[in-house]
Amino acid sequence: MRSSRTDQPLAVVIGAGPAGLMAAEVLAGAGWKVDVHDRMPSVARKFLMAGRGGLNLTHSEPLEVFLARYADAPAQVLAAIRAFPPASVIAWSEGLGEATFVGSSGRVFPKSMKTSPLLRAWLRKLDTPGVRFHLRSRWLGWDESGGLVFDHPAGDRLIEHPDVTILALGGASWPRLGSDGAWVPLLAGEGVAVTPLAPANCGFAIRWSDVFRAKYAGEPLKRIAVTFDGETTLGEAIVTDEGLEGGVLYAIGAKIRARLAAGPVTLALDLRPAIAEEDLVKSLARARKGDTVSNTLRKAGLSPAAIGLLREAHGRNLPDNPFALAAAIKSAPLTITAVQPIERAISSAGGVAASAIDDAFMLKARRGVFVAGEMLDWDAPTGGYLLQASFATGHAAAFGALRWLAGEVSQDALDDTADA
Repeated sequence: MRSSRTDQPLAVVIGAGPAGLMAAEVLAGAGWKVDVHDRMPSVARKFLMAGRGGLNLTHSEPLEVFLARYADAPAQVLAAIRAFPPASVIAWSEGLGEATFVGSSGRVFPKSMKTSPLLRAWLRKLDTPGVRFHLRSRWLGWDESGGLVFDHPAGDRLIEHPDVTILALGGASWPRLGSDGAWVPLLAGEGVAVTPLAPANCGFAIRWSDVFRAKYAGEPLKRIAVTFDGETTLGEAIVTDEGLEGGVLYAIGAKIRARLAAGPVTLALDLRPAIAEEDLVKSLARARKGDTVSNTLRKAGLSPAAIGLLREAHGRNLPDNPFALAAAIKSAPLTITAVQPIERAISSAGGVAASAIDDAFMLKARRGVFVAGEMLDWDAPTGGYLLQASFATGHAAAFGALRWLAGEVSQDALDDTADA
């Protein structure tokens, strides 16, 4: 129920990751008091880890192409990205003093390539009298009066009665950094529909031979292509003890996960996608008399790990005929048996169902409670898409809260949405 208070409104944001901090920024900018709670001892831990190899904020491709990366995403998420698109993320970063650039892949990075300078600038912007951070503060749900209950660091329980609440608790990947999915039973107990959380942008299990695993685990496979279910993606992967992971799989991960429900699936790897098969035949045919197959493959541009994988796929005794060998390189079958655990995934799929929120990102079961970020049921590959949707939904949920408290969203409209 909306507050009748005439003084400065209070918002509680639960979760100090990108979505929660973006919501806090919008609400503080509107003159609200904002209390930000997070169960970790410092903010944005997963955000910092995600940028360890270079902070990929978003992507520069045309918006309609960009939106197509969010397969089966709810309309609310797509509308949020349209309202706060990649251009807005770039402008926001540069407004914090962190200039950006577009990499050769089209991905957008801060020029520093690091998360920490941007996060420090962001927290400086939030360092106002109206914004308070409560760290090591775990949310436990609601009490009988509707107050938010927190397990406070001092050992006592803190009760908050805000005008609005923004939930931005993340999914269930990387739980040691804060996203542990503990909110699922709290919302399910309130009658909120939650799609089961599942690993996304994750590794997949392959039954390697002991020899291959011992020799190549940790080795990269660069500039390869994967074809599955009629779709081909280009990128890189890493051989792990348990199987394979990397961006080339993340882009088609949702399809793979869906098909795994019925049993193992087989991918086709092209280990030299940059060269046509007929040209590869010519390259292989130039092998000198006495060259081993391994030497011939190295001269054709295959790394030791790629050669080892080729033997895993086709058997130890590879053909020496250049036509057969080229065909083997261009289509190496690998059978995936399972998805790696969610704790090791970059992100998670599933979450609060689209049917459980209105167009303002407010829970239909709890008026005045809004949801943002990876808690929502959407999925996207790496490449800037994860952060973009987190920023955009945090922005949208905050504006939804502003509109609701101002009475711009009528009760009839909310009821119509709930009945839809």
